[in-house]
Amino acid sequence: MPQNIPIVIGGPTASGKSQLAIDLAQAFDGVVINADASQVYKSIPIISAAPSAADREKAPHRLYGYLEDEASGNVVSWLTEAAEAVRQAWAENRTPIVVGGSGLYLDNLINGSTPIPEVDPDVRRRLLEIAVAEGTAGLYARLLAADAAGAAMVNPADATRVRRALEIFMTTGVSIAEWFARPLIKKLPETEFFVIGLMPPKQDLDIRCNLRFDMMLAEGAIDEVKGLLARGVSPLLPVMKAKGVPELAACLQGRTTLAAATEDAKLHTRQYAKRQLTWFRNKLKTDVNLPVCYAGQSDFINSVKKQYKMLQK
Repeated sequence: MPQNIPIVIGGPTASGKSQLAIDLAQAFDGVVINADASQVYKSIPIISAAPSAADREKAPHRLYGYLEDEASGNVVSWLTEAAEAVRQAWAENRTPIVVGGSGLYLDNLINGSTPIPEVDPDVRRRLLEIAVAEGTAGLYARLLAADAAGAAMVNPADATRVRRALEIFMTTGVSIAEWFARPLIKKLPETEFFVIGLMPPKQDLDIRCNLRFDMMLAEGAIDEVKGLLARGVSPLLPVMKAKGVPELAACLQGRTTLAAATEDAKLHTRQYAKRQLTWFRNKLKTDVNLPVCYAGQSDFINSVKKQYKMLQK
């Protein structure tokens, strides 16, 4: 097992993960590797709360803003990119620091993933066109007819998962149910991970979620969404489902007011943070936890240093 063990930071939105990653990168000569499903898109750095240009100058950052609007980012493609980024950090003799709030991404990196191959881009493009023309119900009907076992595994109203299940079946000829029954495969079988969990009280997260969305608006989040709409990006694509995008899109399209959109976005963000908090508390096996939001606590950094060095021995 390499002595240069990757550090993984998981926790809900607005809990201070990005700042902790930067501080640890400075302490360990590390590389920050993104594990947030929205921060991979280059057109929404503000509304996805990606690290700023100033933050990126403090430490190397990888896998931020590298996908175009039309890309359907998913855990399969991310795992390949993340494993390469970790190995590149090792090659540079730097400590890989993987950070994000997408629990599925972190779980698959640490514990292994279903060995589903990459989806055929032409299949993905064709199904997106069908989804626009027929809606989620039409897409689900096609899935049910082609792969009943896979259809039984997804929520018929979840457009992303319905399309994903059909993409997999049309690309591989194998049901998603069968793929998930196969043994997990680790992208980085040669290493273990040092896992940090941020588990702050929900009431603290609520306050930070509200404040952060106000900051996003002040920094230009509306312009980012305006750009997505101007480019005609399909509402079925992942970039259009990032927290805050649907709500601001509704405002820009005249379906609601800015005040109402803001309140909706804050509510949905708080609800999402609550779901994340529950997932991380119940699913993420950690080496060390911080029971509050991270805000530059030097004593916590020192504690992490000590525990990380013990794991290396």
